[in-house]
Amino acid sequence: MSHPIHDSRYSWIRLLITLAIATVANVGMWAVIVVMPAVEAQFGAGRAEASLPYVLAMIGFALGNMWLGQMVDRLGVTKALIGAAILSAISYLLATWAPNILLLSVAHLLLGLGTSIGFGPLIADISHWFMRRRGIAVALVASGNYLSGAIWPTLLSGILARDGWQQVYLTLAVITLAVVIPLSLLLRRQVPVEAHSTAAANAQINARSVGISPRALQYILGLAGIGCCVAMSMPQVHIVSYCVGLGYGPAVGAEMLSLMLLGGVVSRVISGLVADKLGGVMTLLIGSVLQCIALFLFLPYDGMVSLYVISLLFGLAQGGIVPSYALVVREYMPPQEAGARVGFVMMMTIMGMALGGWMSGWIYDVTGNYQLAFINGILWNGLNIAILLLLLNRSRPRRQEALA
Repeated sequence: MSHPIHDSRYSWIRLLITLAIATVANVGMWAVIVVMPAVEAQFGAGRAEASLPYVLAMIGFALGNMWLGQMVDRLGVTKALIGAAILSAISYLLATWAPNILLLSVAHLLLGLGTSIGFGPLIADISHWFMRRRGIAVALVASGNYLSGAIWPTLLSGILARDGWQQVYLTLAVITLAVVIPLSLLLRRQVPVEAHSTAAANAQINARSVGISPRALQYILGLAGIGCCVAMSMPQVHIVSYCVGLGYGPAVGAEMLSLMLLGGVVSRVISGLVADKLGGVMTLLIGSVLQCIALFLFLPYDGMVSLYVISLLFGLAQGGIVPSYALVVREYMPPQEAGARVGFVMMMTIMGMALGGWMSGWIYDVTGNYQLAFINGILWNGLNIAILLLLLNRSRPRRQEALA
């Protein structure tokens, strides 16, 4: 059962506009990873201290997913996008003036808040416009985050090498304002009330089938999200620094990050197609298991060619995980609360990225290498898989009873 607006021609046009916005709006969370070695050198910081701007950016990104998600529910996506773009541009500028790591980290907290509009809030918004093809729609918009990470680090590496990281940030401030604000004006159309009613009825049927309240499911998914993203953060956050430590240089690390994220884009598209057939929970479990397998491969292999291959495999394994959380929320929770509910779960996954990013840097400082950091990620990944198995086990008897 669906409304005519669902999966319509307008829905697909809106998706393309949203994807373009996401590709630019999300760059703030990747730029800090690329400039991390330069920041470490400039301020004479340790690896854990140099990771603090990233950690604060991810905390801001996490909180922004929830707060801006609520704003989208109340005010619409266009006003939220304009405000977030202005905040991001100001944050880039403030970062270039920071005299120490502490103030640089505060600027990145604000940058994370602005950047967050390109992830959970946009995913929640596009989910209203699809029903049959919601899986692939959500996956494509979520891919904007990885496309941003795959495209921009390589494009910015030349500016970084020639003019320094401050010029990188000034360039991004201009690009964000010039692209996000004009495109956001094309998304002013609101979802028809009748479409919300149709989606709400479907969500209520799904919620009854599993016997878990929306609030309980939200917290369960949040805990699982922390586990999977602590694991995910080790390669994504530290691959550039890892390559510098191995003697391969930051440019090689940036290429591996781009390859990892391009693999993630492919994975997100495939997982969206799979989710339209198997549902969000099963797709989430499949991605989590594949990510754990890929993490194991980093332990015995650290040659340059091996790391290129493993980076691609890791991206192909884990790219569909985070969008699947949003799909589960939309499958089982009221559409009027989509921004807030999706935002909360996205916040928890990003908190996991922030925790894992700092934790891996701390483990490196204590041990002098990343081996235990990879093992730490594998253990957290195991927690995520265990939660998903319990969720599936709880829901299966209910579904069988419903079929009977």
